[in-house]
Amino acid sequence: MAVVKAFRGVRYNPAQLENIQQVVSQPYDKIDGDFQGQYYQLNPYNIVRIILGKTEPGDDPARPDGPNVYTRAKAYYQDWMKKGILKREEQPAFYVYEQTFHAGGQPYTRLGLIAAVELTDFDEGTILPHEKTHAGPKEDRLRLLKTMQANTEQIFILYPDSANDVNALLRQEISRRPPDLDVVEIFENDVRQCIWKISDPVVIKAVEDKMAEKRGLIIADGHHRYGTGLNYRNTQRQTYPDAPRNAAFNFVQATLVSMTDPGLVVLPTHREICNFTATSTAAILEHARQHFNIEAISNLQDCLARVNTHPQGHAFGFYGGPQTGFQLLTLKNLTLAEQLITDDHSPAWKALAVSVLHKILLEQIAQVPVQGIEDKSMIRYHRDPQTPVDNINAGQGNFVFFVSATRMEQIKEIAGHGEIMPQKSTDFYPKMISGLTLLPLDPDERL
Repeated sequence: MAVVKAFRGVRYNPAQLENIQQVVSQPYDKIDGDFQGQYYQLNPYNIVRIILGKTEPGDDPARPDGPNVYTRAKAYYQDWMKKGILKREEQPAFYVYEQTFHAGGQPYTRLGLIAAVELTDFDEGTILPHEKTHAGPKEDRLRLLKTMQANTEQIFILYPDSANDVNALLRQEISRRPPDLDVVEIFENDVRQCIWKISDPVVIKAVEDKMAEKRGLIIADGHHRYGTGLNYRNTQRQTYPDAPRNAAFNFVQATLVSMTDPGLVVLPTHREICNFTATSTAAILEHARQHFNIEAISNLQDCLARVNTHPQGHAFGFYGGPQTGFQLLTLKNLTLAEQLITDDHSPAWKALAVSVLHKILLEQIAQVPVQGIEDKSMIRYHRDPQTPVDNINAGQGNFVFFVSATRMEQIKEIAGHGEIMPQKSTDFYPKMISGLTLLPLDPDERL
């Protein structure tokens, strides 16, 4: 069962900073070179210097003693602690994390709990992955973790709670006072981020007891960091074989959200193919006619609307430039997905929109090399559907497939089977921003 603990977090000290907005950031995997540079300019204490620092001449990422981005991250961390920019909590606490935002023109509020969660191997069934990941980021995050000996961000974990009992408990506690932190992140300024610290031992015990009943939790975001946490835990257990179960390195910092939280929003991730010319857009459409009905659509908005309203998610938008225009590809028969996808997967996995997209449209019809997808040399992933259209019109991409969002019931079913979805199958919106809390994982740290 799930073991969830309060912890003595490290947080930015508002007494030392005029504007907390200037030191928080998007999570590391959402920060590109432009964002990184702007965060650096924003404030000398911005968390980006720790989670995704700039590479400098002479860096050797493989050397534990540096110089590299990891040793500089540790130096920043230690310096900011010494200066009081970062401050350690005096007693263990949970942190209630509320995000208020709009999606699809509708207002939402999502409630989460920042906590230390005991790492468990996936075959135990307590915590499950739900999608495939790329290998590269794991090595990078492991180097940062080994050097820092701290979780610098939270991963995002979903837990089953049909009645939202944990939410009710948290709401009761925070309703009596304003948030301890109320901020918007500069590049996602339509999302209000609020934090309440809960250090009352009675409330902490009640939450821990409620969470101890849970099983079948699902990683929503942070598969790389969870895998990194497992690797780090295993090496630390070998180094410190007598360490108790509550040693901090046995845990990972996470934001826990109920699977039935009314603010849980999943967005689609569209696939732009680039650096690929082996199959023309005309040939793709011609090959697709065998299994898909194809209809020309006048514009992007109408195309997306048709994609999103298909009951099974088996309608896909396609754009290959002004000559091709927008096309709607709809699978002719629901049984085709199971027939054409010959991999050893359940019918539910084969019926996923992203499975049909990857295994049939990209691999079989467009014949995009699997390796080009795996190493991301031929694919770009987009939340904003307009960006790939602009890229293609500018000659920087070949074509794009638009896909509908994966539904929460599908995520639960697939993870419950022990299966893993294709990469980027889900985009939980909004992301958990960085710079809210850090979890120290020194060898002698206990929870």
